[in-house]
Amino acid sequence: MARPVKVLLVPGHDDQVWGAQYGNLKEADMNLALATRIYNILKKDKRFQVWITRESGGYTKEFADYFANQKKSITAFKEEAKKKTEKQIEEGEFEEKDIVFHNRASSDVALKLYGINKWADENDIDAVIHIHFNDYPRENRWLSGKYKGFAIYTPDPEFSNSESSFRLAHKVFQELKKKYTPSNYPPELGGLVLDQKLIAVGANNTLFPSVRAILIEYGYIYRFGNSARREMHYTNMANLTATGVKNYFFLPKSLTPP
Repeated sequence: MARPVKVLLVPGHDDQVWGAQYGNLKEADMNLALATRIYNILKKDKRFQVWITRESGGYTKEFADYFANQKKSITAFKEEAKKKTEKQIEEGEFEEKDIVFHNRASSDVALKLYGINKWADENDIDAVIHIHFNDYPRENRWLSGKYKGFAIYTPDPEFSNSESSFRLAHKVFQELKKKYTPSNYPPELGGLVLDQKLIAVGANNTLFPSVRAILIEYGYIYRFGNSARREMHYTNMANLTATGVKNYFFLPKSLTPP
């Protein structure tokens, strides 16, 4: 009997660095609420083995212990990967691209993200799904912005896990667009964004080819101010995401569009 598909869900940010904020609404709380719903759906399907990095009380014991006990090895993992990429750039084997602006991760946040990549490699994870809500650079973050829609970030073709990650992203994209419109933020037009800089999708080629990695920006945070509708969106988004993941791993290719 084939082993279950191993999925790791990463609700972005945490209680110390909570990402985007709109009024009293914090992105980290939204990410956790949605990720928990996806986790509960996939957990009921015996074809999957599912982990989540964070719960209501903070990081799960497994990941809290890993970050604390493996700090030196994670740092070495990160530095070795960076040096390898720098060498590839110098030798013309890797072309650097900057497509979408990203806030620079603090050293602590970067360590956790590289730690998640290292853990995923070590544990033969089939898919890592990072859950986020979006914002964009503007003068006043406390006022509603002009952009809307979702986007899925996936590794650039320079990375070894690019092709399989893109296919997973495409399946999830097909489901989400049934109820939601792709982002109209110019750098995200089309809704599927190839990226080199996000640690989450394998920056510096830190994820094995077998580890599919996507980061989903489900929408712009200022569009979710209504709490009742926000709960409805969490339910819809979780169901659609889970269906996309199941379609990728289990729906016969002959029954799905390319």
